[in-house]
Parts: sequence; C-alpha cells; structure tokens
Amino acid sequence: MRVVFAGTAPFAVPSLRALLAAGHTVAAVYTQPDRPAGRGRKLAASAVKQAALEAGLEVRQPVSLRGPEAAGAVATHAADLLVVVAYGLILPPAILELPRLGALNVHGSLLPRWRGAAPVERALLAGDAETGVCIMQMDAGLDTGPVFLACREPILADDTAGSLRERLAERGAEALVTVVADLEAGTARAHPQPEQGACYAAKIDKREAQLDWHAPASTLERAVRAFAPAPLAWTLWRGQRLRIGAAALGDGAGPPGQVLVADAAGIEVACGEGSLRITALQPEGKRMLTAREFLAGRPLTPGEVLAAAAA
Repeated sequence: MRVVFAGTAPFAVPSLRALLAAGHTVAAVYTQPDRPAGRGRKLAASAVKQAALEAGLEVRQPVSLRGPEAAGAVATHAADLLVVVAYGLILPPAILELPRLGALNVHGSLLPRWRGAAPVERALLAGDAETGVCIMQMDAGLDTGPVFLACREPILADDTAGSLRERLAERGAEALVTVVADLEAGTARAHPQPEQGACYAAKIDKREAQLDWHAPASTLERAVRAFAPAPLAWTLWRGQRLRIGAAALGDGAGPPGQVLVADAAGIEVACGEGSLRITALQPEGKRMLTAREFLAGRPLTPGEVLAAAAA
C-alpha cells in the first residue's frame, strides 16, 4: 500500500515504524512545524519528524492543511491511504477524501468514550478501569467515524499518562497494521460508533493541574498520575510553584492542604477526604527530587499549609 502518514507526538512513532516494517510505502510524512522547546527555547523537531528522517522519508511541515493548495500538495503523493496518528492539526474533508481508501486514525480510547485531544489523561482522571485503542475511518466529525478494530487495555493502579500512552501506542501500531492488511485484501469492515456513552476528552489546560486540596485524596492521586510526565500536577509552597511527580494515598486526616508528616518516606498532606503522600517533587528551577532529597535542603514542618490557589 502507498501511504501518506500524518503525526507529531511520540504516540505516533510506533505506528509509522510498524507500517514500514510491514512493507508499506510511506510516500510522505506530514508533521507539525518545529517548535521552541527546553529552557533555551530552541526549535526542536517533533518525535515523528525525527523518526521519519532516520528512515529516509520525505517530511513536510505545513502550518495548515486547509485550502486548495494544501489539498493539491497531498494529492501529488497518489496515496492509497492516509494514516493520521496524534497529528494535532484539523484535516478538512477535502484532504480526507483524496486517498483511494480514505483516512485511518489511531485513537487512544474505546470510542465513543473520550473523543477528543486528551483521551488518556481523561480516562485516568475519571478513574476508568480500562481504556484501549481504536482504528477508525476518519470523517468530518470529531472522532465520530466508524471503527474497524478496537483493542481493550486495563488501566493499572500505578499507571501514569506516560506509561499508559506508551502501551496504547504499541497496541495501536499492531492494530493499525492488521487493519491496513485487511483493507489491502478487501476484507476490512468498519462499524458505526454507538452514540450511547459518548463523551469529550478536552485538551488539558495547565491550570487544571493545580491541586485543590479540598478534593478527596483519591481524586488528587489520579490527577498526579494523569498529569505525569507533563504538565505535572502542582501546588503552591511558600509562594512558589511546587510540581509533584509521584504520590500515593496516605492514611491521615486534617485541614485541607496541611502537611501532616514530612520525612524520607514522603510528605503527607491532608485532603478534603483522606491524605496524599508526595514522594517525588520539583521546586521551581530544579530537577525532580525524592522526598528525602527535597527535605535535606528545605526544612518543612508538619502544620505548614500548601496553598490550593494563587493569591
């Protein structure tokens, strides 16, 4: 099959590599323009661009795919199929309809649950017991197209967005190759999504990652995992932002935000219900530290209060 691949985030890299390993011809790779990254804010290539260049593939980085010029450029590849994985740009119907077999999307949820930009984070925040990955025929709607194949994946008690996304990326790559083979053989069949159970996975806003200590500890523990490795959950401590990399449920109680225990095993903070034991945290301008490392240079005494909101 002759494929045009569109992707940007690391989630898309296993799918690109799986298509190549299966012997398909990737005529071109579309990815978002290089963005400033890191402390130096230097332009950095996307994970997909790096993988594509390593494989010797043609890379294109348009700011938008809207308009006749963009459609004409895609049409020159004469692709059988467009594969879209974590691309991050809206694809108009004129683009989706160009390939002979249309466009496939690898989506990290069990559709119709968690349509939208942040299905992995939303599943963790909601406390879902499982999620999965779907191979979907793209249409003009937001993740509303018929599904060729759905693979279920349990959410583990210690899963972060990072660990869960990695597993889903690999499962999605395997499922994608299966569906593409079925399309090539003419045996693929897509099934419409049910409307019951549909919900929207809105893009994560960094302001959401600020912990509200009045919430139950179980809610905050899920938030810490959902926002790792980025943007990271955070709170205010002595007027500075303190990012939280890992935490577990504690067994204490007290006024929300109050530090109950501060020792090498963790910094236990009272919540609206129960408590949260912070085991990895990052002060402003510093690296991520264990609780032991943090307390070695920063005395923190029980009774201090972590702010739930900026003044």
